[in-house]
Amino acid sequence: MSSHHFVKEQQEPALLVLDTSGISFEQIAPLLEWVPTILVAQDEVPVVISWGVKIDLILAEMEFQKSHYHLLEEQYPVKFLGVRDGKFHEEGLQYLIASKHGAVNLIGFNHMNVFDLEPMLEFLDIVVWDGPIRYFPVKNGHFKKWFPDTSLQLHAPEGTILEVQTPEGNEIIQVRHATFIEVEEGITIIKGNRLFWIGEFMNA
Repeated sequence: MSSHHFVKEQQEPALLVLDTSGISFEQIAPLLEWVPTILVAQDEVPVVISWGVKIDLILAEMEFQKSHYHLLEEQYPVKFLGVRDGKFHEEGLQYLIASKHGAVNLIGFNHMNVFDLEPMLEFLDIVVWDGPIRYFPVKNGHFKKWFPDTSLQLHAPEGTILEVQTPEGNEIIQVRHATFIEVEEGITIIKGNRLFWIGEFMNA
């Protein structure tokens, strides 16, 4: 095993798989390079196993645990993490915070609900993958990154004002549902007076 795989425990972003619909293994594969902690919601276990990925924790309600006890042996040393009332992402994120993880890639989470995650951003860096788009929070209201020619989605509470600076010039944007902007190759700077999210298309 090459030396770069010997990393400190909890150092790499964990992977929390909630829903694989619209997500390909090719999208996920780069996230696995550093052997992160992998948590999987019960319904997605067969898909993740079919990818050849070793699962650390299965988020499971009691009925699933009883009827799939064989997974504990077949996928050893996998463990069950109990879930009630379908609160898979809540239980998964609370576990990661309690176990001192610093970051997580949340796979198959509806980006319309990212605002529900914001209280946890104090303890955990969260990147949300929803279909072909990866969403990341800008916590300090200032974002700067080089992009090729691409589209970005600006995601914030309705009516939020953001300033966008690109090689083309400056623009003030009021965020509406599914606000997309086209950016040309070069440095893009986006500023706001509160936390906002940016959606970036990922190659499958």
